[in-house]
Amino acid sequence: MTAKILDGQALAKEIRAEVASDVAEIVQKHGVTPGLAAVLVGDDPASAIYVRNKRRACDEVGMFSETFEMPADSTHDQVLACVQKLNADSRFHGILVQLPLPSQINEHSIIESIDPNKDVDGIHPFNVGKLVQGRPDFVSGTPAGIQQILVRNGHDPAGANVVVCGRSDIVGKPMALLLMQRGKGANATVTVCHTGTKNMAEITRQADILVVAIGRPNAITADMVKEGAVVIDVGINRVDDASRKRGYRLVGDVDFEAVSEKASAITPVPGGVGPMTIAMLLVNTVTAARISIHGRES
Repeated sequence: MTAKILDGQALAKEIRAEVASDVAEIVQKHGVTPGLAAVLVGDDPASAIYVRNKRRACDEVGMFSETFEMPADSTHDQVLACVQKLNADSRFHGILVQLPLPSQINEHSIIESIDPNKDVDGIHPFNVGKLVQGRPDFVSGTPAGIQQILVRNGHDPAGANVVVCGRSDIVGKPMALLLMQRGKGANATVTVCHTGTKNMAEITRQADILVVAIGRPNAITADMVKEGAVVIDVGINRVDDASRKRGYRLVGDVDFEAVSEKASAITPVPGGVGPMTIAMLLVNTVTAARISIHGRES
């Protein structure tokens, strides 16, 4: 068996077109242009590229966006003041604080300082709580994007055994919560594996859908995957490669070549989950703009 490639680039383009239509409608009906503010503390190259890609995506769909760059030695109070200023700025319906933050800054405190109605990353405790209850307004971009990859490619999680490898606050936990809910694109039986899991391979081989977000290159090998499983690789890791001009290549958390011969479908790295994360951030920003106009439903 050779797995079907689940093309996140193509699907993200489709979703961005839908968002552009929504943005145009909001502008026409309400005279409001959805706006996204990104706070970038420090000069981490990967974070800078990620934020720049988000800004380009905003431009493409007609959103207003601005990046607020702060030096790496910024104090906690300085970052907090920036977020509070953005909370009060009506131009911005969504606020994204790029993580991780430098060690001198209390990350949890900053996240909790974001207006929940502008929390387009879906990481404020209020929004996480609504996800737990099965009525989220905002879901973290990566889990939301994975759900769309599954549903729009005909891999409905309903009734499936889903194994999530990883328990981070932005991928593993919300992914499990999202897929266990009642409703479309969910209703799965979900198991979460992590560094404390014994006999992980025995558990991953039970998965009809395997979501891997553990941050180690090629950690999931073919012997850990059930024949015909759908494999979603969230990881993106640099590995040395002297044959490449830049001296490295990007790989996921899954041994792509070997697992592709066993899975029925698989996301590539890059070009799989990453583009969908940004696309769903745009969806959340549209939702935030609508909340600013109409309020939350409940």
